[in-house]
Amino acid sequence: MDRDKILLTPGPLTTTLRTKLAMLRDWGSWDADFNAVTASVRKSLLAIVHGAESHVVVPLQGSGTFSVEAAIATVVPRDGHVLVLDNGAYCKRAARLTMLMGRRCTLMPFDEAQPVSAGDLEHTLRGDASISHVVLIHCETGAGVLNPLQAVADVCARNGKGLIVDAMSSFGALEIDARKTRFDALVAASGKCLEGVPGMGFVFIRKAILDGCAGNSQSLAMDLHDQYLYMEKTTQWRFTPPTHVVVALHEAIAQFEEEGGQPARLARYTRNYETLVAAMAALGFKPFLDPAVQAPIIVTFHAPADARYDFKTFYAAARRRGFLLYPGKLTTLETFRVGCIGAIGPTEIEQAVHAVALALQDMGIASGAPARS
Repeated sequence: MDRDKILLTPGPLTTTLRTKLAMLRDWGSWDADFNAVTASVRKSLLAIVHGAESHVVVPLQGSGTFSVEAAIATVVPRDGHVLVLDNGAYCKRAARLTMLMGRRCTLMPFDEAQPVSAGDLEHTLRGDASISHVVLIHCETGAGVLNPLQAVADVCARNGKGLIVDAMSSFGALEIDARKTRFDALVAASGKCLEGVPGMGFVFIRKAILDGCAGNSQSLAMDLHDQYLYMEKTTQWRFTPPTHVVVALHEAIAQFEEEGGQPARLARYTRNYETLVAAMAALGFKPFLDPAVQAPIIVTFHAPADARYDFKTFYAAARRRGFLLYPGKLTTLETFRVGCIGAIGPTEIEQAVHAVALALQDMGIASGAPARS
């Protein structure tokens, strides 16, 4: 096969040739040309959330989790109390990193097949005045659930609580508008729905809280307040930036804007999702989530009931045909996940499902139907 494998994962993603070619040049990390690229990326990111008046954006080296950790450490005072709304694996990760940084943290559990409840959050906040901040995963890709960002933001605003949003798998595809959705911090990354490559996160911080973030972080490298001040003063990153990642993101954003921005990207991903679910259903596969709570980002499917099914064998068979699937992340059921995002369209999705059908044939499995619950 003469093309790269298609990545049907929640990131890294399949990227365009234009994005790949942007990485063929070396850049000086303190050079004016590179600093101009950084400035352009920051301006474009703020425009995507309509946040130029209300927020700043601070890029950070590393994977998205680095930026989640940096955001919580920077925004939450050391004596703060964080409530994490938990309906999946990435929520639990946010809680773990919060506790490792010495912040008080409470998990508020929900069913992993359902969105978190803004009503339950309101009740909890009214019952515990010590809670200072709420953490929400916008799209919990453990199962693929879309959580109610606007409703949660409204509850936090009404109760005077800070909101930190992990928008890793939603930013650029699902609507996020800082003019109507109040958040103290929102975190995303280069290698997700903007279709750049991994290696850089970025955090939007509300201007009104920025001065109060000074000295909160116990980390040198991950202090976003310090990173912001240095960038504003010098136009440079404090420490060696991922130069190739930044210029690839700059090129990916240009293509994002050419495509029509967030509405167009959501429309393409929605077509991918609809194509995927319909074609997989023809093979007997059943999604884990009700369509009403499913984000068009990544779909969790029940594993086939057939005793011959084994994910590693299934994965290898699809891989031989040029498609990389993703293992399940649920705690109680055997599942696997198929991403709908990246520089792909319905044609690639149809080809991927054909590869799945051939993988089933290889394994002697007649149907992808799950066991009856």
